[in-house]
Amino acid sequence: MQLKRLASFLVVLAGLVTASVSAYAADPENTMIITLKDGDVTIALRPDLAPKHVAQIKKLVRDHAYDNVAFHRVIDGFMAQTGDVKFGNMNKGFNAQAVGTGGSDLPDLPAEFSQAEHYKRGVVGMARSQDPNSANSQFFIMFAPAPPLDGQYTIVGNVVSGMDLVDKIKKGDEADNGTVTDPDRMIKVRVAADK
Repeated sequence: MQLKRLASFLVVLAGLVTASVSAYAADPENTMIITLKDGDVTIALRPDLAPKHVAQIKKLVRDHAYDNVAFHRVIDGFMAQTGDVKFGNMNKGFNAQAVGTGGSDLPDLPAEFSQAEHYKRGVVGMARSQDPNSANSQFFIMFAPAPPLDGQYTIVGNVVSGMDLVDKIKKGDEADNGTVTDPDRMIKVRVAADK
């Protein structure tokens, strides 16, 4: 009997979590669409968790700063990192030696860590240096859960469709911390409200 109650509770809880993420995906102002070589990835941004980070991401999207930016660090079974708008644009200024060290002309952001949310498959988080208040433009998409990141990196969204396309992003060299030679890119990035 206890097991049935627990199973019912888990089904209800899963439904609530799905409904919560779906509610964000339904908000075009907080939905980011990344066009990859194989199609579109839709991300529900989470201003409820990280309002400053989401605002900065949307500004960069609307400035077309993320268009043609490489997935410069991709570790199979872990995550795909992109968003270095200074050194990662594959059409102008791509620097294979410096990509991953840059940001944007906008200021770095204070951490907006969440203890309630967890790094699992499809979660989008902000990359940073050792300084917790150094996130700027780079972000990563999780291939799998990574509990050590919980409460240490700002969560800005969740993939709601197209995760199968994220799985196809070219992987990097594990011996070189996931550095990708001839990397895939974000062809175009837009906010759904902007059509």
